[in-house]
Amino acid sequence: MTASNVKSDSVRIERIETSVYRVPTDYPESDGTLEWDRTTLVLVRALAATDSGLGYTYADSATAAVVDGVLAKTVVGRDAMAIAECRMAMLNSIRNLGRPGIVSTAIAAVDSALWDLKARLLRVPLVKLLGAARESVPIYGSGGFTSYPVKQLQEQLAGWVERGIPRVKMKIGRDAEADMKRVRAAREAIGPDAELFVDANGAYSRKQALKQAEAFAEMDVKWFEEPVSSDDLSGLHLIRNRAPAGMEIAAGEYGYDPGYFHRMLEAEAVDVLQADATRCGGVSGFMQAGNLCEAYQLPLSAHTAPALHTHLCCATVPLRHLEYFHDHVRIEQMLFDGIPEPIQGELRPDLSRSGMGIELKPEDAARFASSSAGESGGIEGNMAERLRNN
Repeated sequence: MTASNVKSDSVRIERIETSVYRVPTDYPESDGTLEWDRTTLVLVRALAATDSGLGYTYADSATAAVVDGVLAKTVVGRDAMAIAECRMAMLNSIRNLGRPGIVSTAIAAVDSALWDLKARLLRVPLVKLLGAARESVPIYGSGGFTSYPVKQLQEQLAGWVERGIPRVKMKIGRDAEADMKRVRAAREAIGPDAELFVDANGAYSRKQALKQAEAFAEMDVKWFEEPVSSDDLSGLHLIRNRAPAGMEIAAGEYGYDPGYFHRMLEAEAVDVLQADATRCGGVSGFMQAGNLCEAYQLPLSAHTAPALHTHLCCATVPLRHLEYFHDHVRIEQMLFDGIPEPIQGELRPDLSRSGMGIELKPEDAARFASSSAGESGGIEGNMAERLRNN
C-alpha cells in the first residue's frame, strides 16, 4: 500500500493490543524522593490494513487495563487517518476515571501507536508526517542516581562526555551536604567544558533550594531541575527569579494535559518547560506542549524515552534538547530494533524507515513479559476491577 492509494475512509483501526514488560535495573536506582529496582514499559500496538503502529509508556501495568478496558473499544473501527477524532473520543471515554496519571499514560501510548500507524500506512517517517523543523536533536546524558557511589557517578558522566555528549545530568536531593560533594566530584570528572545539570526531583524546600543553587553556581551548574515540587508554582517562580545568572530552572515532566503546562508557563515558573510524550497524551500532547512554548517564547525539553521522542523533537520548533536517560536507553536497546545511536551529541531519525522506525524484538522482550494487569493485585488489580464495573 502506498501513499497514493491510501484512502482515509477505507483504512479502519481493526485491533488494539497491549503487552507489559518489567525490566530490572542494572544497579539499584534512586533520586531525591524515590527508589526503584525495575522499570515497567507498557506497549500498545494499533493494527489496520496490512500495517501496525507501535506506542509505549513507562508506567504501572494498570495502564494496560485502561487501554484494554476502555480505550481500545473507543478507537477500534475508527478512521486510522483521523487521529484527532480518535483522541477526542478517548478523552470523552475517560470522563469518570479522571485524566491525570495512569489514564493519561494509557492515552499517550495509544495516541503514539496511532501516529506510528498512520505514518507506516503512508510509508513516511513520522518526522516527515509531522513536519520537520530540524535534522537532528541535541541530547544530554542523564543518570547519576543518588544510589551511585561517587566513583560510579564519575565514570558514568565522564563516559557520556567521552562519547561526544557535551552535557550531562545527575540526581541530587537525598542529602544536601552530600550533594555538594557529589556535584563537585561530577564537575571534576567531566572537566570544565561540559555542561553540568542537576535534578532534585522536588526534594528541597524553597530556602534550601536557593542556598543550594548559589553553591552549585560555583561549580558552573547550568540547569537546576525541580528544585522544589513541580506542584509549587510559586516556589519555582521564586527560585527562577533569584537563581544565579546562567542557571536555568526546569520542570514539567509530570504534566498530563495542556492545562498543566499552561499554568506552569503562566506562572513564569520555569526557564525551560519539560514534557514527556509517554505521560502527556502521546505525540499529540507533546506537540501541543511545543505550541504552548512557542506562544510563550520559551524552549521545550523532552523528558526521557529517547526512541519515542526523537522524531517528535525534530518536528518541534522551540526545542532545546532531549534527555538521554540511562534507564530508558538501556531498556529500549534491549527491547527494540532501530534505536538511534548518538552522533556528536545528537540523535537523528532514520529516514529510511516509516513511522518511528523501531520494532519490538519479540524473543528478547519475551523474558521480561508480565502477566496482564487484571491478574495481579494492588493498583493493577484494583484498576482492572474498576474498569469492569464502570
